[in-house]
Order: sequence, then structure tokens, then C-alpha cells
Amino acid sequence: MSGGSFNYLCYKDETDLFASEKELEHMADALAKVGYADDAAKETLWLLLHIRQQRIRINVVISRLSGVWHDMEWWQDGDIGEDRFKKTLAEYRRENPEEPGKIE
Repeated sequence: MSGGSFNYLCYKDETDLFASEKELEHMADALAKVGYADDAAKETLWLLLHIRQQRIRINVVISRLSGVWHDMEWWQDGDIGEDRFKKTLAEYRRENPEEPGKIE
């Protein structure tokens, strides 16, 4: 068989890599098993770790903003009034008093 054993990981861009955790794990394992590619295996695992960390951070931000996004969309579409949006925005600000975009 020719090619594809890692789902063509070598051609994936950053967006595709976020959906390729399994392939990254397999690639890191294969590199480590070679016995002389530990540096490449470690960097592949480093990349995988950072993808997972970013996914967690992104999901935290999405969960904080989803109510605001919802009410902005509904307000813009005429489904709710501006007062409802302002209330949701005030709740968001009370629950998230830190500077925008700051994640511990």
C-alpha cells in the first residue's frame, strides 16, 4: 500500500491539525519507535499538547460569550429587544470582570 497511513498528516494545515489528534498521536508513537527520531516525536507531542490546550481555552471563551452572541443575533434579527441584549451583556460583564480575552 502506498501512503496515507497517517491520513496524509504532512499536508494538513493548522485548521486540519486541530481535527487530527489521533493522527498526531500515531505519528508521535511511530517516530518514537524508530529509536532515532525522539526529537521529532517530542515536538509532535508538544504540538498535540498545545492543540489540546487551545481547544480547552477556546471552549471556555465560547461558553462565556455564547449568551451575548445569542442575544446579539436575536436582537439584530428583531426577535428580542435591545433591553434584553443589554441585560445579557451586563450579566456577562458581572460574571467576567477581568480584562477581555484574559485566560488564566
